[in-house]
Amino acid sequence: MYKSYYKLTRNPFELTPDPACFVPTMRHNEALAALYYGIRRHKGVVVVTGEVGTGKTLLLRCLLQLFKQSSEISYAYLYNCRLTPLEFLHYTVSDFGLSAADENKSKLILELNRYVTSRGIKGLTTVLIVDEAHNLSPELIEEIRLLSNLETNDDKLLQIVLVGQPELDEKLDSFELRPMKQRIALRAHLDTLAPEETEKYILERLTIAGAESHRSEIFSPEAIKAIHLFSRGTPRLINTICENALINGYAKQMAAITPDVIGEVARDFHLNSNGWKLSRGLQPETLSLDRYNSLQKSRESDAEVNTPIAVEAGNHEPDI
Repeated sequence: MYKSYYKLTRNPFELTPDPACFVPTMRHNEALAALYYGIRRHKGVVVVTGEVGTGKTLLLRCLLQLFKQSSEISYAYLYNCRLTPLEFLHYTVSDFGLSAADENKSKLILELNRYVTSRGIKGLTTVLIVDEAHNLSPELIEEIRLLSNLETNDDKLLQIVLVGQPELDEKLDSFELRPMKQRIALRAHLDTLAPEETEKYILERLTIAGAESHRSEIFSPEAIKAIHLFSRGTPRLINTICENALINGYAKQMAAITPDVIGEVARDFHLNSNGWKLSRGLQPETLSLDRYNSLQKSRESDAEVNTPIAVEAGNHEPDI
């Protein structure tokens, strides 16, 4: 709808985790490198955590895309962790392409062991990826730990990747799961984006969607600041705000998206309230567009009043 108006070839802010739209930050690059290194070097268990909407599933999709380019890697991808240990084994065995018709748990484990061991003998890599791992029950985490016992004197035969929200760290820190915690070889954490990363993210997404020379003209600098304020640097929320801002901008035939449009979208999606603060027992603060504008004016006034005066340091004061 708005693509031709803003001279784009595709929707730049789709919510689906498409690897073609991956915009890596330093932390995303570190996490992807840790995943790839841990798996290729057969380190065993790798854990990646991050808040809701920080790009964990997209990171996994990028990893799986790398796997598909290699004939040496076989993987099972579990994205629903609300399973019993028996259901988990059925799913895993089936996703590896093995027969999972037998209901007997011991036979499923034996089938999986044979598969992983036979591949290990040939120098091939076998990976179990668990997304939304914060939903794993302690019983299921223990089941996964037991699978990590598949090893030779030199190698871990089954590589295990656990990806989830920060609650996963809390679970792994519990006393009962300390055996699993001690098996973790590599960890990575995805943070929300800083203001400059938010700007880069938006501009890179627009470039991927076909905007090159005019990408900086679609969202005004003030609008990008407002996007960061309301999204708090969360990529998924940035996508939601930008997508709806482009729709509103097209409807109003606006050449560039302004902070007012961002404020409208934030109100529509209830992003101008601090429910997240209330959930953490903190004092709520309304993040309205008026509040944003007043903050900006206040900062500009402070900057004028508090402009530092240059002072030349003496020889005995080199650090001033």
